[in-house]
Amino acid sequence: MAEAFLKSSPSLKPAALPRASPSFRLRSSSLNSVRLRRVFDIFDRNGDGVITADELCEALDRLGLGADPSELRSLVASFLQPGQSGLNFDAFHSLHRELGDAIFGYNDGGEEEEEDDMMEAFRVFDEDGDGYISAKELQAVLGKLGLVEGRSIDRVYEMIGSVDRNHDGRVDYFEFKNMMKSVPVQIS
Repeated sequence: MAEAFLKSSPSLKPAALPRASPSFRLRSSSLNSVRLRRVFDIFDRNGDGVITADELCEALDRLGLGADPSELRSLVASFLQPGQSGLNFDAFHSLHRELGDAIFGYNDGGEEEEEDDMMEAFRVFDEDGDGYISAKELQAVLGKLGLVEGRSIDRVYEMIGSVDRNHDGRVDYFEFKNMMKSVPVQIS
């Protein structure tokens, strides 16, 4: 089903994805669940524990990866359990795995690919490529995702301060990596 969706959705083909690479697939067992849960929680706009096709469509649009809503509804429906109105985390994980396999294939590269995944995630926030995540960059990414934290620069500075170990007002790669590995994520 995912492969058919990709063939009919040119905006989601690998060449059209920004910085598309095999590391899109969250392969690392140590970080996979944490990262995917964060993505799930961001996409679950109303916090009800499920992602509807509309929420997924809105999230993809905000990220510049828009998809045809009717095709997306069909894809999401193929992963729904009877009686569900949206994807719970397990169904979202299955959708992610199938899309990852369809786009990039599976390749378990271990620690080296885990490091590549982490660097790519850092680059999403480091929009100017200077090696640091500034308050302005963090606010821009949070805003693109429609998160309320991005509306207040004071809240953004607070977020940076919570991981900024050298107190320079920015987040470097090592601070980012430490944060990603140490922040607990609730799994419902």
